Amino acid sequence: MANWNDPQDTRTGFGTAPGYAGDVAQRTTFDAGLRKHMLSIYNYMSSGVLLTGIVAMLTARSGLALTFASGPLMWLVALSPLAIVFAMSFGANKFSTGTLQAMFWGFAFLMGLSLSTIFLVYTGASIAATFFATAAAFAGLSLFGYTTQKNLSGWGSFLIMGVIGLIVASLINLFLKSPALMYGISFIGVLIFAGLTAYDTQKLKSQYLEIQQAKMTNPAIAAAFPMGKVVVLGALNLYLDFINMFLFLLRFMGNSRN
Repeated sequence: MANWNDPQDTRTGFGTAPGYAGDVAQRTTFDAGLRKHMLSIYNYMSSGVLLTGIVAMLTARSGLALTFASGPLMWLVALSPLAIVFAMSFGANKFSTGTLQAMFWGFAFLMGLSLSTIFLVYTGASIAATFFATAAAFAGLSLFGYTTQKNLSGWGSFLIMGVIGLIVASLINLFLKSPALMYGISFIGVLIFAGLTAYDTQKLKSQYLEIQQAKMTNPAIAAAFPMGKVVVLGALNLYLDFINMFLFLLRFMGNSRN
């Protein structure tokens, strides 16, 4: 959390508002607002993950997962969620809060269709075990990102470069089909998305601080920071961290049906 006794928080770059550091009531209000804000993000994120899991399981049980395992439909359900992510990320200012919410739920639903195919490869018990292991790891890492006094902003560029490296290595392995490279990619992937979980949590916390301090400096700015949008986009980031960590971890913990 920001050091309210410093004239300027080095993480956010915003100076402390006059008299704010000493105002216990205002600080208490801020802390309560931050907790409510983060809880809203976690509620959206966890609801999205739950929707994805239910859709994936029902699709697999119905036998429809086989239709998404190959052919044109495979590419449709694989690329549609990616298109929604790009649209939400780069067009957030153009969309209303309600539109972004609808896009988030649509994304979670399509991810469920896409992930239904893992039930064709791994046993249900190993998928469940991996899910709960991922949930425990995510909770611990997010708690670390929320509570640590260490500035994690320096991790950002390194982790993003790591994600790009993972994508390139995965594309190369489509042709090489090397099991050793696959496990290496998976191991690094778990580490990268574990780091992103902590990094994104702290980033969302700092973002809330920046918005609140900007509003105190100029109340008119409030209209430019619709918190509903911030919540949805924050939930999307944490959702992606969770799902990617789960998928990479599944390659180690998943038991093949064969």
